[in-house]
Amino acid sequence: MDQAIKRVAEKLKQADRILLITGAGLSADSGLPTYRGLGGLYNGQTAEGLPIETALSGPMLQRDPALCWKYLAELGKACLGAQANAGHLAIAELQRKKPGCWLLTQNIDGYHRAAGSPPERLIEIHGELAPLYCQSCGAVDAELAEHLSRPLPPRCRQCGGVLRPPVVLFEEMLPEQAIGSLYAELRKGFEVVLSIGTSASFPYIVEPLLRTRQAGGFTAEINPTRTDLSDVVDVYLPGRALDVLPRLLSHI
Repeated sequence: MDQAIKRVAEKLKQADRILLITGAGLSADSGLPTYRGLGGLYNGQTAEGLPIETALSGPMLQRDPALCWKYLAELGKACLGAQANAGHLAIAELQRKKPGCWLLTQNIDGYHRAAGSPPERLIEIHGELAPLYCQSCGAVDAELAEHLSRPLPPRCRQCGGVLRPPVVLFEEMLPEQAIGSLYAELRKGFEVVLSIGTSASFPYIVEPLLRTRQAGGFTAEINPTRTDLSDVVDVYLPGRALDVLPRLLSHI
């Protein structure tokens, strides 16, 4: 493991263009349930007998905003009740050391911003949980915590419309700007791509790894358990991000 960490650290040290991809595993180390974990609290079904993916979907927010918000509120309370961990801080530190280091995250908790990752090199592909905005008049409302202690769904102070977070719910499109940023940077190429705490097989996770590897770049994965990506990358580092990332950084 030590040799593998040194090898990855050496590649990061030599590289100018780096892409870090983070997923739910990184925030799980802060005590946050993942979408799936949230479903897991109900064995994959909500109290209403629905899959969590249905409860937390765009169509459900339109059809039954109170039901969708019941589970959005659980995510919101969990996010507000936890904070960035050593993994988030190590990533922000690496971005400070490396001005060409970009961060693509599936996470919606805002911990990367809180840890100090520069917003101009942060692509939040699934959006974030705050600030809320009104679906009817577009007014922005920053008081997520306040709304979570009131009856749901939260309502706009100006027009009474239902508020929502700027997050990508199931069955919704990914934000065009985020996808545009990712592919613009991908066209410039990366020397190193590091996948951290994600088991996702979405094209926007897998493609940067495959493209970089095909172009002769270096790829690695940090995850406690092996995933579909583990056999695709040059180096697989078993372990939690909040343990492995600070060790990596100590060699840079």
